[in-house]
Amino acid sequence: MREFGYQRVLDVSGAVALLDADPDARFLGGGTNLVDLMKTGVERPARLVDIRELPLDRIESAPDGGLRIGATVTNSDLAAHPEVRRRYPALAQAVLAGASGQLRNMATVGGNLLQRTRCGYFADVTKPCNKRVPGSGCPAIGGDHRNHAILGASDHCVATHPSDMGVALTAFDAVVSYETAAGPGELPLTDLYLPVGDTPHRETALPPGALITGVTLPPAPVAAHSRYRKVRERASYAFAIGSVAAALDVRDGVVRDARLAFGAVASRPWRATRAEALLAGAPADAATFAAAADAELAAARPLPDNAYKGTLMRNLVVAVLTELAEEAGR
Repeated sequence: MREFGYQRVLDVSGAVALLDADPDARFLGGGTNLVDLMKTGVERPARLVDIRELPLDRIESAPDGGLRIGATVTNSDLAAHPEVRRRYPALAQAVLAGASGQLRNMATVGGNLLQRTRCGYFADVTKPCNKRVPGSGCPAIGGDHRNHAILGASDHCVATHPSDMGVALTAFDAVVSYETAAGPGELPLTDLYLPVGDTPHRETALPPGALITGVTLPPAPVAAHSRYRKVRERASYAFAIGSVAAALDVRDGVVRDARLAFGAVASRPWRATRAEALLAGAPADAATFAAAADAELAAARPLPDNAYKGTLMRNLVVAVLTELAEEAGR
């Protein structure tokens, strides 16, 4: 690891001023992703700006009935918060599915959303990677891509975003707040991550030097009846090969409202808008749920070794929505 400077900050304006003055600096939250990448040489910051002491560690109810989550809230505190568990249970479940207790105690909400892909080629500096070195190629396309993207990928990158938390936040229309030297801003989480296209190294729409300060969840009564389900290759804290965050409002056997997002199938948490549109007003049964999954997955472009993900995701959607519908009918 190269030598780097370290500075702890106590206010947001001071933090963004440091990055504005030094583009080679990086914000340090829990460090559970950044430090690993520094050890392998993928990230080589000149300075780490430690933001853990910033006053961004609270979870508060918003006046409109939503929830505001500070960027330095730890994953453990987020999953345990009574209002998160009551109003957005799929979010708490996603966080608990995401990592070991030790990692959840360190990792932060802002850092979770900005974690880099876990593609093996990206993490190995001896291999080419368009995300790490633009124009060098994507060896995953012809190599090991079993756990890679089937939606929204391109000939330049087929990596997936690893966040579990981000999938649930996407399903519930979360909005990301940030601060720059020029002032504050907001982005819907669905707009935070840029399409892969031919520039996979440009991952987010955040302005240069921006510091995520929090995430706001708007009020969503349907979210109280939600679930997150993750499929992985081993039971203990592996990254997903497919996941679903779903919420369902069923009355008299008909879907009144539905929220659906997929994980581990694209370069970003994937909001399943086609499936949601098909579900609205339709019978709450397995045939409808399968048709909704098929509508969303019609755009899938799998590679030879990850074609199984289409079937996996279809079955996962049907299983989770069926469980929610059955619970609503009790």
